[in-house]
Amino acid sequence: MSKPIVAVVGRPNVGKSTFFNRIVGRRVSIVEDTPGVTRDRIYAEAEWNGVTFGLVDTGGIEMSNQDVILSQMREQAQIAMDMANVIVFMVDGKEGMTAADEEVAAMLRRTGKKVILLVNKVDNPLNPPDTIYDFYELGIGEPIPISSANKLNFGDVLDIIVESFPQGAGLEDDDSIKLAVIGKPNVGKSSLVNALINENRVIVSPIAGTTRDSIDTPFRWDGDDYTLIDTAGIRRKSKVNEDIEKYSVIRAVAAIERSDVCIVMIDANDGVTEQDKKIAGLAHEAGKGIIVVVNKWDLIEKETNTMKKFKEKVASELVFMSYAPILFISVKDRLRLDEVMRTAKAVSEIRSTRIPTGQLNSLIIDAMMMKQPPADKGKRLKIYYVSQVGVKPPLFSFQINKRDLLHFSYSRYLENKIRDAFGFEGTSIKFVFREKREKDQ
Repeated sequence: MSKPIVAVVGRPNVGKSTFFNRIVGRRVSIVEDTPGVTRDRIYAEAEWNGVTFGLVDTGGIEMSNQDVILSQMREQAQIAMDMANVIVFMVDGKEGMTAADEEVAAMLRRTGKKVILLVNKVDNPLNPPDTIYDFYELGIGEPIPISSANKLNFGDVLDIIVESFPQGAGLEDDDSIKLAVIGKPNVGKSSLVNALINENRVIVSPIAGTTRDSIDTPFRWDGDDYTLIDTAGIRRKSKVNEDIEKYSVIRAVAAIERSDVCIVMIDANDGVTEQDKKIAGLAHEAGKGIIVVVNKWDLIEKETNTMKKFKEKVASELVFMSYAPILFISVKDRLRLDEVMRTAKAVSEIRSTRIPTGQLNSLIIDAMMMKQPPADKGKRLKIYYVSQVGVKPPLFSFQINKRDLLHFSYSRYLENKIRDAFGFEGTSIKFVFREKREKDQ
């Protein structure tokens, strides 16, 4: 299941990043009183009244300014608007309507999407200034007064956003296994897609960053239905000012969000770079199934144990997701593509695994006997009960006496014990710890 996406757009310095941060509940975007600070879109997950959606913060749009950075802002905002189910258009209530607002409004009307017009910096939304009515001239709809800084009128705005999602938004219309091919530019993502579907459905070029959109390709493999999501290459932040392809990051994030398994492609010639770690981290944090695929293995000179040593090095660089299988392929020579697909199917199935509660509690009891839980000031951590409460990824709920007594190292110990007993290769597993009240103990 994919989530509906809301894009927040508008000219610079109207308060988009402050609005974004208030909605997602933490400081994600950089906020400064300087136009153009938000250079790239930021994506985060938000929730309102049980409805979860993706929220995209964009750079300011200045339609008449030919400055290259502002031009790229328009480009990345356009991508966000193209992919959004709902667009939030923010204007400045203190400054009033400007020619730039009119230009942005014209851009938005052409999208044909649902647009919600927010007039920010209104200190009293219940008694807005008369100038707010000027914004009716934009032809977007009723202007809604808010104050991002003080979080005023946010409840009503969120109600409108959620009610605006199209019928069935966020629901996939098929039950195929979704594979997101992710990685930095020019590692062979599009070539892998073409090799798997055995036809050139995606343009392949040696020029880094050719693929700027996420392209969905349904196909069958060994009797099973799959959908391949070929994402744009993700560039390093140092390239943000010169490469429009950087603005395809949000498409990659959205592709990860609705995937079952992510194929993280790494160039054998480069090894694991910092950017590879960041890209893999996106999939890891999203709780997706992950396969690390080292491409261009045909170009590596082989000696005894070359693959073993390379695998150990990759594993040490990606230690935060040691559960992910590491495969070595050559897309050009069609080497081990069958193994990629077999592993993808296995990982997809593993993410849906449910462990019987009895087996789970017996395992945890044995684990606590082998290694006592941590203690502090004479008080020891107690685990009363554990159950699996979710899948995709597997989610385990622990009832404990006091959360402050739980140390990260003991949580990792319990995770290792569960993995040793039940596998879960290729998927992260998540824990939630809930304190049990003393009177219930």
